[in-house]
Amino acid sequence: MIEDITIKQNKIVNTVIADGSYDNNNNFQFLSFNGIKPAIKVRKNSRCRKKTNHYLRNKTVKMQKNNLQQWKVSVDYGQRWIIETVFSCIKRMFGEYVTAIKFKNMIKEIMLKASLYNLFQSITIR
Repeated sequence: MIEDITIKQNKIVNTVIADGSYDNNNNFQFLSFNGIKPAIKVRKNSRCRKKTNHYLRNKTVKMQKNNLQQWKVSVDYGQRWIIETVFSCIKRMFGEYVTAIKFKNMIKEIMLKASLYNLFQSITIR
């Protein structure tokens, strides 16, 4: 569930791109409340329901039913390969596991690894 993601006051997340497993009203509502643009692929049998669906979900359903390819281009859906490549590089550099036991320390360790990866990339690309 997307609500498990901690959103800081200085928002760095503008858009959430997710597959159909994240297609539910709670996620659309949470993202809307936090000012984040949802790019969630809805299920094939999705319908617009004014009373039960969040308005952004209804809008997404309509857009995807009318022209799925145009929706994908408009929200940059299909760019998952980029982040998968970054995840693969980080795992090759630092390993697949975290050594921390407490959840808050796991997050710190992952953030440190990501920051180091970004630093290495900025040094080697130039």
